[in-house]
This record gives sequence, C-alpha cells and structure tokens, in this order.
Amino acid sequence: MTHPLIPQIIDLATPVAETLGLEVVGAVFHTNQNPPVLRIDIRNVQQDTGLADCERMSIALEPELDAADIIPDAYVLEISSPGISRLLSSDREFITFKGFPVTVTAVEPESRIKEWKGLLVGRDETTVYLNQKGRQIKIPRLQITKVELDEGKEM
Repeated sequence: MTHPLIPQIIDLATPVAETLGLEVVGAVFHTNQNPPVLRIDIRNVQQDTGLADCERMSIALEPELDAADIIPDAYVLEISSPGISRLLSSDREFITFKGFPVTVTAVEPESRIKEWKGLLVGRDETTVYLNQKGRQIKIPRLQITKVELDEGKEM
C-alpha cells in the first residue's frame, strides 16, 4: 500500500530531478522504521545512475522538502538507484529489453490466469508481442497484469 504522502512527494521531487537531468522512478515511505525513511529512486536519463547522481539529488531535494513541510516529523531521506527492475512498465523499458526473455501474465475472459514465456518483440497501444520459437504471440494489453524479465533464462 502506498503512503498517502507519496504523490505529493513525487510531484515535488520530479521538477528537482529534471533540472539535474534525472528522472524520479519511484518513492517509498517506510514509516515502520525509527526514524521513518523516505526512499526516492532516481535514474540518470543520459547514462548509468551513479552515487554522484544520488548525492546531487539529495542536496537539491532536501531544502525543497523542508520548505514544503509535507512531512511533519523527523525522517531520513535516502536517494537510490532502482537497479534493474524485473517488472517492465514504461515504453522505454519495453524498447530497452526488446529481445530479452520475459514472462507475461494476463487475465483472460472467464477470469482465467495465463502466462506466456518468450522473447520480447515490443508493444503498441493495444498489444504486447512475444516471439516463441519463431512464432509471434499477440497479447492484448487490457488483459495483462504484469510483464516480467526472466533473467538468465533461455527461451
């Protein structure tokens, strides 16, 4: 479950990241820790994300968060690179991982869950395309619940 402050935090962090050539890819607020930890995941849009990117974002974002006073109590700000997520969601990820082995999970009519494994060909507005041993599979995007990288697996 997403913390209710996350949308406001992302709205605040996104323009800060953009001025640094970075992209906010996610945020989590761990309120079960003492003090709570706000982790914001960033990605460098030009090259691999490094420690220097995380440090620049932290230095730029901290005064913005303090000024906005969104979080009333003490917390720890953690800026991180998300690494390679197994789940694909953005157009950029579908382009980057074209040709990689994936598993597509979908709910078909009659509420049956089905999985397809194959090499990612791509996606358009309505369909995700896989290659299964030379045969192209078309899966309607409206039925898809997740597309996940199958790291280290041959198809």
